[in-house]
Amino acid sequence: MTHDQFSIGLQFWCGTKRWRCTDVGSRVIVAISLDPHEVVEIERIVGQQGQAHERRFETNEPSWLNGPPFAVVEHVFDEHSMEGCSLTPDVDA
Repeated sequence: MTHDQFSIGLQFWCGTKRWRCTDVGSRVIVAISLDPHEVVEIERIVGQQGQAHERRFETNEPSWLNGPPFAVVEHVFDEHSMEGCSLTPDVDA
């Protein structure tokens, strides 16, 4: 894809992941992954300085994709990254 094909809210594919465009700059676009995300929760243990409990899990909670601001990281795609994007999944990826 080329820069002029992107617009805010457009869903597209890059590799095996589905993305949503969240911003279009003069040379780059910004997007969030719509795939499930890994969540890491860290809880300090009261009374044990330096001790914590870590819990990891995957979520596909749709509210995390509401924004801005988004609860998931936004990724920047430059002109080279955009070349690998398409409006349909790449069956070879």
